Amino acid sequence: MRAPDLERLTGIRSGKSTFYSEFRVAAQRTERVIAALDTISHALVQTVNGPEKLVRAVAEAARTHLGAEWVLLALADGALPGARPRHLILDADGNAYSFEGLSGAKHPVPHLPDAVLNRLNDILRGQLAQFRLPVIEPHHAHVPLELDGGVIGAFAAWTPKGRMLDGTDETVMRILSSQTAVALHNCELFQRSQALLAQSEARNAELLATQRELGAAQRHQVLDSERHRIARELHDSVAQTVLSAGMQIEVCRSEIRALSGVADLVERLDTAKTLTRSATEQLRSAIYALNQPGDAGRSTLPEMLEQLATVHMPEDLRVTLKVEGAATELPSAAEHALLRVAGEALFNTAMHGQATRAIVRLRYRPATVTLSISDDGTGDPDKMRLMLRLADGTDVDGRHRGLANMQARCRERGGSFFVQRSRLGGVRVVATIPRDGSEGDRDDG
Repeated sequence: MRAPDLERLTGIRSGKSTFYSEFRVAAQRTERVIAALDTISHALVQTVNGPEKLVRAVAEAARTHLGAEWVLLALADGALPGARPRHLILDADGNAYSFEGLSGAKHPVPHLPDAVLNRLNDILRGQLAQFRLPVIEPHHAHVPLELDGGVIGAFAAWTPKGRMLDGTDETVMRILSSQTAVALHNCELFQRSQALLAQSEARNAELLATQRELGAAQRHQVLDSERHRIARELHDSVAQTVLSAGMQIEVCRSEIRALSGVADLVERLDTAKTLTRSATEQLRSAIYALNQPGDAGRSTLPEMLEQLATVHMPEDLRVTLKVEGAATELPSAAEHALLRVAGEALFNTAMHGQATRAIVRLRYRPATVTLSISDDGTGDPDKMRLMLRLADGTDVDGRHRGLANMQARCRERGGSFFVQRSRLGGVRVVATIPRDGSEGDRDDG
């Protein structure tokens, strides 16, 4: 506030005590000004609540201070294009009127005086040349809204016969209009920043979704690579070995048939030939299945576990997958660790456990994810736990390296791994990994 404005508001031009009447008038003016500034401050703090509440509060502050019959606040077309509403009219009772852009305004707009309507049209059309300076008349006040050296709108009021306007009212209106222009500009900037923030959040959400899709694609690629690697190993080593064994059995059968008294031996060789042929067919089926592309839509851990169980299991082992809790996406490293644990456990069940049934259970908890594989085979949990203890700090033979690998994967993720007796009668292995990377709760089995 400039010094002349302060002098004009207070009316104090002399400090001599003899001018008591002047001081009394100055005190009354000061009280009016303080009340007006208090009203203005309450209005201007509405900036963060949006331009509509700001415009309403400012117009109401002017109406209250002036005791006005009509108050008009309007922006010229093209000025502050993001500000809404573009104009507002208040009557003596504080009722709001607007032709557009104001929620809760009265429609249709009734009995507006010609002076108010004409002034509104002049402001909206930018015809403000005659009003670039404040106009203070006994019952009418008009001050421009200025921003960055230009006029962007105007503020006008009309008072009843009993309320005469003076220089103090002019100064209050000028202060109110100048602060209102800045506040409206801040409102527009705030709304623009909110829009940019919303756009940023939307793009961030799109980026996260893309990252999840890339992670899922990467996991599919890893799984497909593993499938093809297993298929090659089966074809190049196991299948060729089985075929060679079958050929040797066929040669032995041909030579033994010429001998007498060896019927029982021939029968056993026939059985061996049948078994090798069956094994070859199963290997070919597994190789074909492994080389087929996986379902591109699969991305969740339960779906990949189901696919893994189907790929690795022979026909005489029935595997069931059960999921508890809401399946949610985990970090790629955590899902990879659980997949490898499941693959190793199912391989042990099929190759060493002589099981006919296995249950893979995936349990989602708020802080952890638990994977357990139970079977009805002949495995010994006590012996397996002993091998795990021996594996800590020492090397174990290749047949039991899988248990140590499973335990190491869980520990690397801050989780736990242990072995117990399954309710099916065989072995149950349990792997628990925390979802947030911290130490997870142990499963109590």
